[in-house]
Amino acid sequence: MQTPWQIWGLFTLYGLYLGMSKGLLLALVANSIPANLRGTAFGFLNLAVGLALLPASLLAGGLWQTLGAEATFIAGSLFAIASVLLLIAQKNKY
Repeated sequence: MQTPWQIWGLFTLYGLYLGMSKGLLLALVANSIPANLRGTAFGFLNLAVGLALLPASLLAGGLWQTLGAEATFIAGSLFAIASVLLLIAQKNKY
């Protein structure tokens, strides 16, 4: 990145992504769980996200150090494609 506007553009795009995805997930949890269990549900949601992010971060860091940035982004792309294919397969199953 050579200019500050590129960094601000990336911050804006990431903020839009986070605002659209995280709010939707939290609304889904809030609407699916009885009122007396919502705090517990949000706690378990954050626990699950944290437990998933730890190995993902360790894997990304290990790839970055051993194989470089390109391999890390390729691996991330492959995981994203595999996730989409699994979601499509799961949807077609029901």
